[in-house]
Amino acid sequence: MLAFCGIDRCLLDANGRLKFSPRVLEDFARCGSEVVLHCLPEGAIAVYPEEFYRQMRSAEPNPAEKVSQSMLYRSSLRRFGAWSRSEKISAQGRITIPQEYREQAGLKNGAVVVVGVEVGVEIWDRERWMEEQRTGMEHAREKGEREMASDLMVQEQKN
Repeated sequence: MLAFCGIDRCLLDANGRLKFSPRVLEDFARCGSEVVLHCLPEGAIAVYPEEFYRQMRSAEPNPAEKVSQSMLYRSSLRRFGAWSRSEKISAQGRITIPQEYREQAGLKNGAVVVVGVEVGVEIWDRERWMEEQRTGMEHAREKGEREMASDLMVQEQKN
């Protein structure tokens, strides 16, 4: 069974609570109800199982040395530290998204989409998600057309 795949429409209430679908809850149940919320620069909120988040963040060898030497690395740590927080999925299958995170991601009360990203989920404003998909699909189509044109030119040169 695929984990953390698919798209669900969910409701975000005025208090920032979001109830996950049973399918998403099953995926998190396999990993534990401890999750990490992280605001993404592209305008969504990632929800990762805590264990995955720990693995993702510990991939850097010798972070103490890098902190002392790299302003870029410190900036990255600052962004992750400021825009990440632990959360627990409630017995009712809900999480509460802090107001600052909702504002950062442009989430409004009402309909949002919860998108599976194989290692967790992302919560998107529906309109922002649709625009993200249009942009991504257009890019993929244009890239495919360029690759096809290039292949055709190579074939013509061989003939």
